[in-house]
Amino acid sequence: MRLHALVPDLSSARAAVAAGATVVQLRRKGASTEEVVAAGQGFPELGVTFVVNDDVEAAIALGADGVHLGQSDEGAERARVAGLLLGRSVSTLEQALAADADYLGVGPVWATPSKEDSDPPIGLDGLREIAAAASVPVIAIGGVDASNAAQCVEAGAAGVAVVRAATDPAVRTALDAAL
Repeated sequence: MRLHALVPDLSSARAAVAAGATVVQLRRKGASTEEVVAAGQGFPELGVTFVVNDDVEAAIALGADGVHLGQSDEGAERARVAGLLLGRSVSTLEQALAADADYLGVGPVWATPSKEDSDPPIGLDGLREIAAAASVPVIAIGGVDASNAAQCVEAGAAGVAVVRAATDPAVRTALDAAL
């Protein structure tokens, strides 16, 4: 679960896998389940862990490995019943400790232009605090790129999630050097 690439389509997913992504997360904010399912065709054949963002029904329909849910997203129980890997977004220690999840997406670590409604950045200190207390893997997200990915691992994250840097092979190189 070292490098999560959040991508909008199969072409981007292929490029992210070629750049070293070990998890691809289909992220289509505001799309209907049908639109997510249409966009997700071919993802299961990429040979990496496939996660769908926010939509349990689409994850099930696509045969995804998992689903990633935000704080206000419903469906965690349905995901568990379906046997999906469950990721949850958290930005505080309290949220992390309360989350029923297989992994946590923690952040934003830094300011990010890819999510307009994100919480304030928690910085490396916030990431470190959550990673030290969490009983599941922590994946740092928010403003992460090749210049700072290793700092996230050094702060205790098991990996990073990237949006803008999803196809940059330098992110994987930085992570490999940090481990």
